[in-house]
Amino acid sequence: MAKTGLGRGLDALIGGRPSATAVPEPEIASMEIALESIDRNPAQPRRVFDRTELDALAASIKEHGVLQPVVVTRMNGRFRLIAGERRVQAARLAGLERVPAVLRDDDRHSPLELALIENLQRTDLNAIEEAQAYRALIEQHGLTQDDIATRVGRKQSTISNTLRLLSAPQELQDAVVEGHISEGHLRALLALEGEQAKLVLRQVITNRLNVRQTEALARRLASGPRRRRQHDPDAARAESELRAALGTKVLIRRGRRGGRITIDFYSAEEFERLYELLTHPKV
Repeated sequence: MAKTGLGRGLDALIGGRPSATAVPEPEIASMEIALESIDRNPAQPRRVFDRTELDALAASIKEHGVLQPVVVTRMNGRFRLIAGERRVQAARLAGLERVPAVLRDDDRHSPLELALIENLQRTDLNAIEEAQAYRALIEQHGLTQDDIATRVGRKQSTISNTLRLLSAPQELQDAVVEGHISEGHLRALLALEGEQAKLVLRQVITNRLNVRQTEALARRLASGPRRRRQHDPDAARAESELRAALGTKVLIRRGRRGGRITIDFYSAEEFERLYELLTHPKV
């Protein structure tokens, strides 16, 4: 599945959604500082940087220079990066020795807190990185969801819904970070239990299901037969495993001498998918 949405900045994302208005900050003059005096910020939410994009940015910097200053704060006689990790890495690749920077010293907030908030407003985080940054602000800096919403210009409900993504199994979270599925896919899979969600994840990636198809599949699996589980737990368990394996609704009816397995499909394309899956199973 193509990587979608990983190249957008949060500033564009925020601008495209109804949200609380962040308080604008006055412009601050930038200065030139040596790259060797800048330390990476351990609170940087962005963990994965695409090398192709870095190379493209480095080429642009070679030709035009660093157009947007990075943001730093003073720490232990050096500069700690608050925002601009990609620009710093690309500037190093481009062979620069100095970059324009804005110095931000704020006694009210720790440098790590400033870095998290700054990156939430500016960086192209994916949904999991964004959620992890929110969690760090809550657990490490004592902020409430309302505090975060005010500082980054988002609704409290948005913060809450994003944090909910961290309840997904790690395999699903990793799939978002690696660009295999989108935030929409992950939200659809939250309706399923852990192991079932993992099985469906692999089908979503293998069959390149879009978000709507994933939502429909998750609804079908989540609303499987429940009443008969009390009477025939073995059949209910088998139905659950078959639904996860086939990605569609499955009913098992057992009699004294045998039974019947019913496999539902909802389109010609889904029939073809099931036919291939059953007649040419992947080992």
